[in-house]
Amino acid sequence: MIVPDISQDAVAVADHYDELDPIYRRVWGEHVHHGLWETGRETPGEAVEELVDTVGDRLGLLPGQACVDIGCGYGSTARRLAVTRGVHVTGFTLSAEQARHAAVHSMPSVDIYVRDWLGNGLPDASADAAWSIESSEHMVDKPRFFAEAHRVLAPGGRFVICAWLAETDASGWKVRHLLEPICREGRLPSLGMREEYEAMATAAGFAVTGYEDVSRRVARTWPICAVRLVKAMLVDPEIRRLALGTRNRGAILSIPRLILAYRTGAMRYGIFRLSKAGENGR
Repeated sequence: MIVPDISQDAVAVADHYDELDPIYRRVWGEHVHHGLWETGRETPGEAVEELVDTVGDRLGLLPGQACVDIGCGYGSTARRLAVTRGVHVTGFTLSAEQARHAAVHSMPSVDIYVRDWLGNGLPDASADAAWSIESSEHMVDKPRFFAEAHRVLAPGGRFVICAWLAETDASGWKVRHLLEPICREGRLPSLGMREEYEAMATAAGFAVTGYEDVSRRVARTWPICAVRLVKAMLVDPEIRRLALGTRNRGAILSIPRLILAYRTGAMRYGIFRLSKAGENGR
C-alpha cells in the first residue's frame, strides 16, 4: 500500500473537493471520473458515459433494484443509471459543494447525502447492488470500506469497484516521484495494489468474480484534462486563481504526474467485480 508522507483524512478530502469544485466541473466534468475508450473514436463525454454503462453492465442492474453509489460526486453517475436501468440510488459524498450541485439536478429516484461511507448509517442487507467509481482511494480505512459494503448488501448482492491502483512492486523512483506525490496532492490516504484489494474484499466476505485492467483504455483522460485546464486558466481568472493560489493547488501538479504514471505503468486502473453469498451460501 502506498501511503503519502502527509497523512490524509475525510476532512482533507472534503476540503479538497469543496475548494476545487469549479476546476473539477470545468476540467474533469460532472461525472468526476475517467473515461473509458472502447473503440478510440469516442468523444470524452461518450467515454465517460461508457465507463458508467460498463459498471451497470457488470452489476447486471435490473429495474426496481436498490443501489448505493459510494462516493457519488455530483450525482451524474447515479442519475444516468437511475434513468437507463430503472434503479433507485442512494449516494454518498463528503463534499457539500458536490451535494449542493447535485440538489439542483435532483430526481425522485436518486437520494444524495453528505456523509462518510465509513459511517453511512444504512440498514443491514438493504441494497441489491453497489458501486464505487474512484472513491475507494479516498477511504482512510479500506478494510472497513469493504466491510461496510458487505454489511449493506443483501445476500446475492453485487459490488463493482473502479479503482486507481499502484503497479505491483513498483520501483522506488516510481513510488517517490509519482505514486506518493499523487497520493499527497490528490488527498488519497493510501493507494493499493490489485492483490491488496482482492485480499481485503475476500477478508470482508466477498467472492471476487472478475477483474479487468483497463489502464490503456482510460489513460487518455489526463492529456484531455491538461489541455482543458490550460485553456480555462488562459480565459478565466477564477480558475487561474484556484489553480495557482489555493491550499489544494497541489492537485494541479498531479495531472502531469498521472500522465507519466500511466505511461510508465506505475499507475493501473482496475475494475473489480465482487459478490456476496446468497441465502444458501453460494
